[in-house]
Formats: sequence, C-alpha cells, structure tokens
Amino acid sequence: MKELEGYRIFVSGSTSGIGKATAIEAARGGANVCVHGRSAERAGLVRDEILGLGVRAHAFVADLRDRDQGDELVERAWDVWGGLDAWVHCAGADTLTGANAKLSFDEKLDLLWEVDVVATIRLCRAVGERMKRAGGGSIVTIGWDQAETGMEGDSGQLFAATKGAVAAFTRSLAKSLAPEVRVNAIAPGWIKTAWGETASPVWQNRVLRETPAARWGKPEDVAHAARFLIGPNAGFVTGQIVRINGGAVM
Repeated sequence: MKELEGYRIFVSGSTSGIGKATAIEAARGGANVCVHGRSAERAGLVRDEILGLGVRAHAFVADLRDRDQGDELVERAWDVWGGLDAWVHCAGADTLTGANAKLSFDEKLDLLWEVDVVATIRLCRAVGERMKRAGGGSIVTIGWDQAETGMEGDSGQLFAATKGAVAAFTRSLAKSLAPEVRVNAIAPGWIKTAWGETASPVWQNRVLRETPAARWGKPEDVAHAARFLIGPNAGFVTGQIVRINGGAVM
C-alpha cells in the first residue's frame, strides 16, 4: 500500500531511533523524504537507504540549538521540492546516554529546552505557516506519555516539563492552522532506543511491569503511527495526543 505516494515529507532528527524509523516507514509508504541530522555522514546513510526504496530523498544537516540554522533549515527543506506535505518533528536532545548524561541538571534543562521545546515551536510554526498559505499539510510532534502524570527523578522532571510543553503547543498550533493544516503529537511510552538497549535489570523489569503489552516498544511502533497521522486516512484527526505505549495506564 503506497498511500503516501507523491508526498513530500521532512523528518527532523532522522539519523537514528524513532526519527530514522519514521523516515524509512514514510518512504515505504511511497513518500519522498527529507532526512535531517547533525552528522552529514549519518544523514547520508539514511538518505541512501531511502533511495534504495525507489523514492526521492535529500539529506540536511543542522544543529537545532542554533536558531539561525533552524530557520535556514525550514527554508531549504521547503524549497528543495517546491513545498512540503508533512513535517514530522522527531529531533530531540539525548540526556540519558553519551556525554550529555554527565551534564548537570541545569545544563540538561537548557539543552532540552532549546532543542525539544524552542526548536519544535519555532520550526513547526514556520513550516505550518507555509503549509497554511499553500492550502494544506500535516505536522506531527513527539511528546511523552508520562508528561501528563509525571515520573519521579531528575529525568522525569525534565522530560515531563519539556514534553508537556510540546503537547500543549501542539494543541494550540492545531487550532491556529486549521482547517488547512492538521497538527498532532505522538506520546511514546517505553521505546527501546539508545538508553533502553543498556538499561539496568531494574529498569527492564519496570518496563515490563508497567506495560500491559509486556514488551518494550520499538521505534517502528511509533513510525507506524506517524505514517498514519500524516497520511490521507487521518484526514479528520487533528489536535490529538496519540499515546503509543503498549496500554500503560495513565
């Protein structure tokens, strides 16, 4: 089924994890896909994988902490194929693994706020205004299922605050851009990305205990939802926060 055939789609943060899975899933649906990351090499690898699926692909590099780079990214992405039909904003800072995991609480807060909140708001607003003038489009943001309920610990406080802001913004943007542009958010639960691969037995057991589906979610589980939300079968869906969390109780 190629329900996205001919669509022009941009996926930010698409060199790994949920973003990469979403870019590939969109291409499998027939879409032409713009890939984005901070590494030209990694973005090029995903672009080449998508080209192998028989659609067009283009790779972009930008650091979304830099507002000028973010503004330029929207302009270049919009111009490459003469417009965009969908924008999936997956880009987010990883403060759980790598060097960022060693940052202080305040440093993590600054990083998450700049990348997950400010960049999401500014870029989605910019592309949404272009879509509205063009007469149509769809935007999908990425939140977190526990933003509504909260979670203990520093990471819980950080992610609930930042992803809660993304959800609130998404609902308001949907009203601002209606009826031409649909805007929705996906709120993933326990998805096995980089942190999940190395999580301790305590966390592995907690995930299984809190998830009725009795497994970690996969990036592909979120990608399937994104493919639906940007496609024609979701034409009456806007302003929603869609939880992809294996049935975890909120």
